[in-house]
Amino acid sequence: MTLPGSEGGAAAGGRRVTVMDVGGTTLRVGTFDTASGRLLPGVRRVPVEGMARFPGAPVPVLQRRVVEQIAREAERQAADAGGDGLCVAFAGPVGRDGTVRGAPTVWGGGGGPLPLRELLESLLPVPVVVVNDLTAAAWRYGADSPEPFCLLTVSSGIGNKVFRDGGVLLDDEGHGGELGHWTYDRSPDAPPCDCGGRGHLGAIASGRGVLAAVRRAGLADRAGYARSALARSAADPAEVDNPAVAAAVRAGDPFATEVLRGTLVPLAAAIGGVFASIGIRRYVLMGGFALAVGERYRELLAAELVRQGCFGLTDDRVRAMVVLGADDDDHGLIGAGLLMDRRLDATGKATAGVAAG
Repeated sequence: MTLPGSEGGAAAGGRRVTVMDVGGTTLRVGTFDTASGRLLPGVRRVPVEGMARFPGAPVPVLQRRVVEQIAREAERQAADAGGDGLCVAFAGPVGRDGTVRGAPTVWGGGGGPLPLRELLESLLPVPVVVVNDLTAAAWRYGADSPEPFCLLTVSSGIGNKVFRDGGVLLDDEGHGGELGHWTYDRSPDAPPCDCGGRGHLGAIASGRGVLAAVRRAGLADRAGYARSALARSAADPAEVDNPAVAAAVRAGDPFATEVLRGTLVPLAAAIGGVFASIGIRRYVLMGGFALAVGERYRELLAAELVRQGCFGLTDDRVRAMVVLGADDDDHGLIGAGLLMDRRLDATGKATAGVAAG
């Protein structure tokens, strides 16, 4: 599977498009050159003007701040590097018309749908595409790949998108690819999710979920924690952080590895459900936590998939299903550039269906 944007290979046409990745804490903005198929140097990062920066602010206020920030950053980027269009990869479900249906990590739960594409096109003189961030990331891998796959991100949350037959599988309202909000644990004291629910896969198996599990295990087994490499980075289990957990797992620390194994049980179950329902046999891992652990994360997840089994597949074929994505954080930006170029006609106008989320 090639990686457009790292080795070149975009469609001809010589466009420069502004690309933006809006997450829960950070907004990243850059310029994608379609002639070379590359993300140009100089990607900027700024804090998102959402709930992480303005805790307690009402949802409508946060929505307005985020819209204005996106428009402001897009204008600045286009002035610096040129821009024939804007593609925004947004952390939340996005409908085909570019309406954001929800954004728990950006402005929390509640609030009505936000017609982000429509609002941005009223503020900017260029065509705009708004898609879910993982939809954009999937285009990085799917633009030149005939093989169906499921992109999985394991970072502060968990998300996925299935890429098949030249596009991402979603309905018109953007439903699909939200495995992070699949309820695995239905107990009343299940871990809370950012969306307000409990027991969701993202609350258990994300980077935040793993960290919470490590802290709980350390507090419950002080002696075991004291023997772990984790104790060298934080004597108090309540103060250990994700980089320390990732480093401990990479180094083969038994305590940290065993906790991680426990969180992979529901993730493997979710993957098994995708395979059993639609037959996807390739799962590309990305996200800050998964890639920080690296090959060991892939090995542990594949081992859990083998333990649970995938009907009709040998153990070797199950192990081969899981691969690591590129070890960078440019997935959404590169994919957004490739997608935007494909959605512009020769005159630079947005074509029908441009905002599929």
